[in-house]
Amino acid sequence: MRSSNPVLSRRGAFGAPQAGQQAPQYGAPYAQPSGTGNPFGGNGAQHAQPASADQLNQMYHQQSAGPLQTGRMTMDDVVAKTTISLLVLLVGAALGWAFIPFENFAWAGAAALLAFGVYLVLIFKRAVSPALVLAYAALEGVFIGAVSHAFESMYSGIVVQAVLGTGGVFLGMLWAYKSGRVRVTARATRIWFAIAIGFLTVALVDAVVVLAGGGDGIGINEGPIGIVFALVGLGLGAFFLALDFHEAEQLVAAGVPERESWRCAFGLVLALVWIYTYLLRLLAILRD
Repeated sequence: MRSSNPVLSRRGAFGAPQAGQQAPQYGAPYAQPSGTGNPFGGNGAQHAQPASADQLNQMYHQQSAGPLQTGRMTMDDVVAKTTISLLVLLVGAALGWAFIPFENFAWAGAAALLAFGVYLVLIFKRAVSPALVLAYAALEGVFIGAVSHAFESMYSGIVVQAVLGTGGVFLGMLWAYKSGRVRVTARATRIWFAIAIGFLTVALVDAVVVLAGGGDGIGINEGPIGIVFALVGLGLGAFFLALDFHEAEQLVAAGVPERESWRCAFGLVLALVWIYTYLLRLLAILRD
């Protein structure tokens, strides 16, 4: 199943068994005979010979196989890599908050542009790079920290509210997905991605108008229209989380390499940053 998620769609790099390929076979404590055919007999094939006492003793003292020896991705890997990425993002946010004055966003803008460049590389890069995932988290953290400081200077306590709200959306979507109340289907994915394309188009037009000297843009940052726009943004972020949960389950089931857990972590960080950003906007509009 090919994913429509741009972060997790490069399945060719995952190393999952392709059609026609045989899954790895694990040996039993028997010595294989020479020749071809079923080693356990049938149709004239030779019977397997029991291993010798020395072979059994050697196998007894070998370390048992387990998840760490298989090299395959598990949910624990996804949780660990996501936690590491979020910690790096928080460190970057602390630096952005402390060292970038909210009156001057030049450095914050530079960090955002660099983060976007790393984002594009990660999307189109065949093999996931843990270093790039962490670099994205750090750069995005610097930008988020500077923006958060600016919002906090205008609306006291808004950052704590946005952080708590982001955590609430994450936990709520995780519960809804695991309980089956939210399902990622092909039809739902098509609908939400169509909404996302329209949403991003409107946001891009607004940004162009602002950069061209249009003041507050096309009005999606204030008033009732701004509230609706922010709510749609939150809905998209929640859907992205559900899609990331679904992708992680699919990749674990496919037995992809453990390294691919970094790609899942990248997707989850993207979704959480998206949700936090639109929560900040919504709370600011409501306070105004």
